Amino acid sequence: MPTFTYTARNTNGELKSSTIDASNRDDVVAQLRRQRLTIIKVDEEKVRAKKSGGGISMRDIVIFTRQFSTMINAGLPLVQALDILSKQSENKALSAVVRDVVFDVESGNTVADAMKKHPKAFSDLYTNMVAAGEAGGILDTILNRLAVFMEKNDALVRKVKGAMIYPTVIMCVAGLCVVILLWKVIPVFASMFSSVGMELPLPTRIVIGASTFLNAYWWALILGIAGLGYVIKKYYATPNGQLVIDRLLLHAPVLGDVLRKSAVSRFTRTLGTLISSGVSILDGLEITARTAGNRVVQDAIMGSRASIAGGETIAGPLQKSKVFPPMVISMIAVGEQTGGLDEMLSKIADFYDDEVDASVSALLSLLEPIMIVFLGVVVGGMVVAMYLPIFDMVNAVK
Repeated sequence: MPTFTYTARNTNGELKSSTIDASNRDDVVAQLRRQRLTIIKVDEEKVRAKKSGGGISMRDIVIFTRQFSTMINAGLPLVQALDILSKQSENKALSAVVRDVVFDVESGNTVADAMKKHPKAFSDLYTNMVAAGEAGGILDTILNRLAVFMEKNDALVRKVKGAMIYPTVIMCVAGLCVVILLWKVIPVFASMFSSVGMELPLPTRIVIGASTFLNAYWWALILGIAGLGYVIKKYYATPNGQLVIDRLLLHAPVLGDVLRKSAVSRFTRTLGTLISSGVSILDGLEITARTAGNRVVQDAIMGSRASIAGGETIAGPLQKSKVFPPMVISMIAVGEQTGGLDEMLSKIADFYDDEVDASVSALLSLLEPIMIVFLGVVVGGMVVAMYLPIFDMVNAVK
């Protein structure tokens, strides 16, 4: 929705300048006249949204949600609370979104319906929980649950991503070292050995051949790597490709264990939060499936949804998927039988948060020696290969 700046004079003759959100200039004029203001100037801020930066982080939404919950709990009207949040938010993009929400709520929409118009800021999970909170008259409690959920979910995502940073950095450094050696250092040795005219050992010939190829066909290597990345990306975009790659990731040594446990934690916490907030089990499973982050897990969850719709239990299809551990299946089955599924899911999520921590630590402790050995074998092997002819020359002189 466009934002307009205006300058007007009130009934006391004092000048007033401010901003207002409206669908068009005529709407602005009508609103100001209802306030008995004499309009002097109205201008549209055409580039305001572009200058705002556009990015809305998870942290911004968490802070907004906590503040919104506190204000509602303190008894502030919805519109007033949202208006205050739109003005005090440090993120200009979020501020613009909240102003749009305020306008829609003032126009008669529910908060959830207004938020659904901004999917980049408010997810399906968020808007469905807000809708349940509005319907049940417990919006402040729901918002507080949302904030807690998003904080824990964000922490889980950062743990998994953090585990990938160390090996990625090491591999990049190793690759850079190999490229520099093959591009600049090895040709110097190759020139020296060719001037001597001696027969080179096999390891030396392999390294020099790799250096010659890199210097002659570096463009082909870059195109090949880019092409491979493009093909994998396109293949992953297909339903079958996504299923194959996600299944391979879940079965990868060590890393697969981290991904599996994080998927279990995310599934149980998301579904538990939705059910405890009053969202129906069918809607909760559908929302959880869309946020699973892994096609194998998503298919298992949707299978559970179909099972529930047919009058059966959640646990059966989850067990068939072989993604979820037996303990999780048993605890979910107990939760269904006792009517305390949401509480049981929350307990599972807390347990698997700790399990993810342990798995990430195990992954890092295993990767450290592997990376050291890799660097030693690749870089050290190239250096030794270059010195082998020198050793032969020394022995020949003796």
